[in-house]
Amino acid sequence: MTSTQQRAALQRQIWQIANHVRGAVDGWDFKQYVLGTLFYRFISENFASYIEGGDDSINYAELADKVITPEIKDDAIKTKGYFIYPSELFASIAASANTNESLNTDLAAIFAAIESSANGYPSEQDIKGLFADFDTTSNRLGNTVADKNTRLAAVLKGVEGLDFGDFDGSHIDLFGDAYEFLISNYAANAGKSGGEFFTPQHVSGLIAQLAMHKQTGVNKIYDPACGSGSLLLRAKKHFNEHIIEDGFWGQEINHTTYNLARMNMFLHNINYDKFNIQLGDTLRNPHFGDDKPFDAIVSNPPYSVKWKGSDDPTLINDERFAPAGVLAPKSKADFAFVLHALSYLSSKGRAAIVCFPGIFYRGGAEQKIRQYLVDNNYVETVISLAPNLFFGTTIAVNILVLSKHKTDTTTQFIDASGLFKKETNNNTLTDAHIEKIMQAFDSKADVEHFAKSVPFEDIAENDYNLSVSNYVEAKDNREVVDITQLNVELRITVAKIDQLRADIDAIVTEIEGEEL
Repeated sequence: MTSTQQRAALQRQIWQIANHVRGAVDGWDFKQYVLGTLFYRFISENFASYIEGGDDSINYAELADKVITPEIKDDAIKTKGYFIYPSELFASIAASANTNESLNTDLAAIFAAIESSANGYPSEQDIKGLFADFDTTSNRLGNTVADKNTRLAAVLKGVEGLDFGDFDGSHIDLFGDAYEFLISNYAANAGKSGGEFFTPQHVSGLIAQLAMHKQTGVNKIYDPACGSGSLLLRAKKHFNEHIIEDGFWGQEINHTTYNLARMNMFLHNINYDKFNIQLGDTLRNPHFGDDKPFDAIVSNPPYSVKWKGSDDPTLINDERFAPAGVLAPKSKADFAFVLHALSYLSSKGRAAIVCFPGIFYRGGAEQKIRQYLVDNNYVETVISLAPNLFFGTTIAVNILVLSKHKTDTTTQFIDASGLFKKETNNNTLTDAHIEKIMQAFDSKADVEHFAKSVPFEDIAENDYNLSVSNYVEAKDNREVVDITQLNVELRITVAKIDQLRADIDAIVTEIEGEEL
């Protein structure tokens, strides 16, 4: 069995566990328990591996809690960001899960202990509340303690049975992939709410490549609406870790999704000092103002959501929005996210942002913002994608690429709406599709019916419309009809019909003669 087949088999097994043990609990609600258990196992094995330090004579799980000195604990927290006693490890709890009558309260105590271990340390905010959505006392698990313990034990034993191998690089990759697999499946089954927190991996890969194209090193990568962190982590997968010097930064408004993003970082072996994920409303209460600028920004913000806008008179003076001279409409915050990203972007960096297509042609404030972006030469490329690439929406969205280091005043338009592979429920982008888009993005050459670089003057004359269809002529796929040949074929057909009629008349005449 190949590694790809092994991975696929493991993923099928994980999804079977998720569906088998949830019972009457809604899949969307139950995701916290499966994802949380997977996370608990990972950090337990990660921590044990750190303590053992490659010494085969040490088995951390078999040590007594009392042999752990304060010095060992202090050093571990400073390095890993948290501490887990041997008796608190996933393996220790899973081993007796089926017979532990206080399993739900034991788990609650362990999760609280892991989180509180970081109190007073630099990692405190990165660890705090990680298990908040893993409510072991919830009635969603069952009406009685016994019912709760039965379902919790089933999840623990199911995750315990997954074969990730020894704790090494491939093991870490499998854990991270398993987590993303689970998230993507929950997102696919959650409708609109799923699309709000997870960007499919194939699209994430394209966005990451656009943002980091030809950059030999970036200080840090940032997502102002990071969801579960899928976009940030796709950048990690596509590039060597050393290229992202200071790590991964993001802000998320939904508390549950914010916890998923932080777990996702740990599960991809990104240590607490290499990521900074914050909770809050990016447009009203942005973080990281003192940490900008960022050399790479990726984002798939919510489409056309409402925001305070002009109802808050202070926003027009906000340094993010003031340069454009106008605020995004209250009913459509899309350009507010765009301007926020632009404000946080460094002079050498790029931002790749998924956008609702309407913002590229509508009038009013949105037109004025487009004019600001074009007049200041910030728009490098606009890419139209195929429909149904994202969870929860069939919209054919666009990707807006912003840059502060363009060498000319043209804007590139790429029509990638015909690039997709049809899957069961959603379309996908293949590696070949992404490569074709990136080749066009890199060369900036005109490709008939696919890519065109347009001078600033043409866009200004076109009222700053940035719709791809305005500049890239769609290929006419209608069949070309040869009129001359068609007339010849018609004459032959008519002659055949006339001959057929004559033959029929002759047969009828012959029959009538016989009857007489």
